[in-house]
Amino acid sequence: MKKVIIYSTPSCVYCKMAKDWMENNSIAFTEYDLSRDTDKRDEMIEKTGQMAVPVFDIDGEIIIGFDKNKISQILGI
Repeated sequence: MKKVIIYSTPSCVYCKMAKDWMENNSIAFTEYDLSRDTDKRDEMIEKTGQMAVPVFDIDGEIIIGFDKNKISQILGI
C-alpha cells in the first residue's frame, strides 16, 4: 500500500470531502492539520510553492486539490 499524506485545515470543505471519500474507500492516510502544525505547513509550502489545501503526497507524488481521478489512478483503485 502506498503512503498517503493529506495536508488540510478544519475549515476546508474540500479537505473534508477528500477525507470522507478516502475513508469510504478504505484508504489509509496520515492527516496533518495545518492550522495547528506550522512545521507541516512550512513543509507543504516547500513541496508545492503555495498554500492552498488539500494537498496530497502519495509516495512523493504531489496532488494539489481533491482530484479523485488522479488519486484513484495513482492508488490503482
